[in-house]
Amino acid sequence: MRIIIAGAGEVGTFLAKMLARENMDITLLEEDAEKMRDLESSNDLLTQQGSPTSINDLIESKVENVDLFIAVTPNESVNMTACMLANNLGAKRTLARIDNYEYLLPKNKEFFERLGVNHLIYPEVLAANEIVESIRTNWLRQNLSFCNNALILLGIKVRANAVIVNQKFRTKFFDHGKFRVVAINRKNKTIIPKGTDEIQENDIVYFMTTPDNLDFVKTQAGKEEFQIKNVMIMGGSRIAKKTIQNLPSNIRVKVLESNRERSYALADKLSNSLIINCDGRNLEVLKEEGIQDMDAFVAVTGSSEANILACLAAKRLGVKKTVAEVENIDYIMLAESLDIGTVINKKLIAASYIYQLTLDADVLNVRNLTSADAEVVEFVAKAGSKITRSAIKDIHLPDEVNIGGIVRNGIGIIVYGNTEVLPNDHVIIFCVSSAIRKIEKYFN
Repeated sequence: MRIIIAGAGEVGTFLAKMLARENMDITLLEEDAEKMRDLESSNDLLTQQGSPTSINDLIESKVENVDLFIAVTPNESVNMTACMLANNLGAKRTLARIDNYEYLLPKNKEFFERLGVNHLIYPEVLAANEIVESIRTNWLRQNLSFCNNALILLGIKVRANAVIVNQKFRTKFFDHGKFRVVAINRKNKTIIPKGTDEIQENDIVYFMTTPDNLDFVKTQAGKEEFQIKNVMIMGGSRIAKKTIQNLPSNIRVKVLESNRERSYALADKLSNSLIINCDGRNLEVLKEEGIQDMDAFVAVTGSSEANILACLAAKRLGVKKTVAEVENIDYIMLAESLDIGTVINKKLIAASYIYQLTLDADVLNVRNLTSADAEVVEFVAKAGSKITRSAIKDIHLPDEVNIGGIVRNGIGIIVYGNTEVLPNDHVIIFCVSSAIRKIEKYFN
């Protein structure tokens, strides 16, 4: 597959590196010559200096008949224009990064298709949605739903008090049919559990279950849900703004923003929140602003280091739920090991969405797990495909792959070895990031 990525910013660079590892034909188009030199010296990428809104530069990048054109510069109008030009110059599909929520409304999809923009992505909205979900289900590290909530994937850090700790999978303990453990993250290593494995204290465990078994999972994992009424957010970013707009109306929000102009702008747009112009990185400021009275603390400044340290300070001061935006990939595992409640990375979230456009099989959803080097993929089983020919135990899937569940006629089903996949079933697969290509053949 040939892909052109316009924009060597955080999202574009991360996506280019990820796709280049899969031996795809990637061209990274960027105006900044210095960024190009840095990327060329450290990555096996084809780079081209040029403007994504220049017809001549697009032609030079061989945009004609490219399979996917991705515009992810920081400028929305540049991205939209680039996609329109690329489409008219022969690109088969286009995707633009945007920052206008109105563009995402379903009623506008056909309009943008006519203009030549096939897909739109707003990474900050995706990140905000995950933050809101983490506050709603505060006993979870991660909560992903599939097929209108027919199946859900839960990421939970288990403590010594959990009844599932030290229970081997080969025993009958897990044969209750209410959930399936699809993976374990232990000391930054992702484990697809076998019969001889067991769950240990401080593991991050991924459960596939149905909504009616949520309470059962919570009890088995030794967790308790608590009510969140007061939330403090450090950083008045777009993620913060979208988070506040999507939070339930009964939650009181206080925002700490160090930039004076941004504080006033937020105060004009978020009348239901208290905006404080101060430096939330200062421990004394946090105390003065009542951190000890907060149920949740969310750090979404532009600095991963500041977000991690602020969440650690909030934990020390008694805040039960913390959420940190950590954009530096190298810091994610560190943040997890320091027991920060939920780690958000908009690059990973955006890359998961874009990645599914590069797959050949019938894929409806790809979700990255921030706490593990793994993906959750929703495939649709085609009639006659290998996955439908025998029971799951006889298909011999790769070792790094685990089927968590299937959705049949809108009903979520937890799978076991004897389960058979039928044509048109939605199959939720858990796999390490390098294995997605290996399992496509089972569904084609």
